[in-house]
Amino acid sequence: MSETGMTTPGIAGWIEHSGPDAASAKAFYRDVLGWQIADMPMQDGSSYSGIMVGEGPIGGFSPMPADDAAWTIFVTVEDVDTCAAKAKSAGAGILAGPMDVPGVGRMVVMNDPQGARIAAITYESMRT
Repeated sequence: MSETGMTTPGIAGWIEHSGPDAASAKAFYRDVLGWQIADMPMQDGSSYSGIMVGEGPIGGFSPMPADDAAWTIFVTVEDVDTCAAKAKSAGAGILAGPMDVPGVGRMVVMNDPQGARIAAITYESMRT
């Protein structure tokens, strides 16, 4: 997906896998779906395992281990803080953030009132 497509409000522009064993998850999706996984350098000197389709990434694998494996969909919004406040007042649980991720943008991860995890993101390029 192009940067322009990713920054369109309302679009599910990114997916991220989290779980207890990132190496096994990457191997599974590489073998089953044919995804190419590439390390993407981050501004803080770390790297992020991106899922590459065509010319660019469509998602990645969280570098932070999690007890339970899950996929999170990141939906692009114009203002993460406003989205988080609306979500909380509508009964969502805030799991992480709102927070800045240098070189990426500002995001929040939440559970909707039924318990499903979803995230919202405003990319840095949208704030300039």
